[in-house]
Amino acid sequence: MKKISLTILIVIISALLFSACTMSASTPPPVTPTTNLSEIARQATETAIAKTPKADETQMPEATEESMTDTTDTVSEAVEPTSTPVPAETEDTAEAKVYEYAVPSSYTLHEGEFIFCLARRFNILPDDLKTYNGYVSGTPQPVGYVVQIPSDSRAFSGDRALQYHPANYTVVYGDTFYSIACLYGDVDPRAIAAENDMDVDQVLTPGTVLQIP
Repeated sequence: MKKISLTILIVIISALLFSACTMSASTPPPVTPTTNLSEIARQATETAIAKTPKADETQMPEATEESMTDTTDTVSEAVEPTSTPVPAETEDTAEAKVYEYAVPSSYTLHEGEFIFCLARRFNILPDDLKTYNGYVSGTPQPVGYVVQIPSDSRAFSGDRALQYHPANYTVVYGDTFYSIACLYGDVDPRAIAAENDMDVDQVLTPGTVLQIP
């Protein structure tokens, strides 16, 4: 009886052991489920959207010390106008002197002058000057001869100047301010003397260079 009971117990134990071995061999180990690829893509998209700043939340770069420098002063210094220098007056730019003398009612001839010389100087038509003085061609006109100057005569016809001026003139023997004035035609002898800071009746030295206005 004891042997039978022992045999049955051994059989039961063996059966339990066999079933345990069969179960452990046939049952696969638990496997961690694989993450779905579409789920990974969705999470990545949400992460990117979350990191993208909104239109009203655009980040401004931090102001640096150089960017905070006020550029207004720099611009104003660069465009600040400078004063235009005024050129010094030179002889070429200096205003030319003007000499004006009233036409006399009569004129006394000096050395080197003649009646037609006065016609150019006073802007009188030579024929009117001759008629007014009863002048006959070929009549001598000595120094001291008084010429009457008409006030209502016609103007000189043509160019009154015989030589270009202003110019320089070198004095020769026998020259006077009066004779030099006749050489240029429309220049008054007093104007030549004044231009050279001299007296109109001063004796001229040959070789002296005069300025003719």
